[in-house]
Amino acid sequence: MANIIDGKLVSAGVRQRVAAEAAELKAKGIIPGLAVVIAGDNPASKVYVKNKKKDCAEVHIYSEEIALPGSVTQAELLGVIEQLNGRSDISGILCQLPLPEGLDEKQVINAIDPNKDVDAFHPFNVGRIMIGDYRFLPCTPAGVMELLDHAGIEIAGRHCVVLGRSNIVGKPMGMLLLHRHGTVTICHSRTANLKEITRSADILVAAVGRANFVGADMVKPGAAVIDVGMNRDQNGKLCGDVDFAAVEPLACAITPVPGGVGPMTRAMLLQNTLTAAKLQNGLVP
Repeated sequence: MANIIDGKLVSAGVRQRVAAEAAELKAKGIIPGLAVVIAGDNPASKVYVKNKKKDCAEVHIYSEEIALPGSVTQAELLGVIEQLNGRSDISGILCQLPLPEGLDEKQVINAIDPNKDVDAFHPFNVGRIMIGDYRFLPCTPAGVMELLDHAGIEIAGRHCVVLGRSNIVGKPMGMLLLHRHGTVTICHSRTANLKEITRSADILVAAVGRANFVGADMVKPGAAVIDVGMNRDQNGKLCGDVDFAAVEPLACAITPVPGGVGPMTRAMLLQNTLTAAKLQNGLVP
């Protein structure tokens, strides 16, 4: 029987830590602030932004939503980013993706001040992650590392397989595991002998965005399985990339969906915002 890694429990610990540190900063006259820019009326994006505002309120971080119409131009959006870059009361800037059609996401990400880039998507921060000298980490990979540590899962010397090569999860996930001395294989849609590779994993991180893609035949007995996926099955039920019922009896540890990686992603955004506030006030190198 696998150890079910409770993301709600671990994220609560992160939130408590952030709240305590935010209180210490407030005593010094520093209030961390997060600006979330949302363009258009994507329903899922609106839910995400609402949750982020709620999270900030719980840990005493100031939050501000900048809602722009779907007709916003690239120049107008970049102007908003420029204004936020110059505001001393805003520690972190997050531009909710995806953007409306016709807007250049890459240009918008590049316009965010790297010291306020709490998503850690800016090329400057990506480069720092590559060399292991980072101040911010992408929220989902950072959350996965917290879960592995909480569960006491050793990374050094283990074979770590990451399913997915996105810039948001797969690539940085591989680098974080490598920095912790894991031996890393990143798989993708063109990987040959995929099942053979995943069955060799001591730690398997699934981030492909395909419901129940990872079955029992892809998992080595005793492996730790981290499910980053957030999908809907044929019945409309929320599920991950891993067939939980089939894989759980094999694994030594596994994250559920919901209640696994998801809460950690939100918690690590708060951590990044706190770090940004410290950075901008000379409290971290």
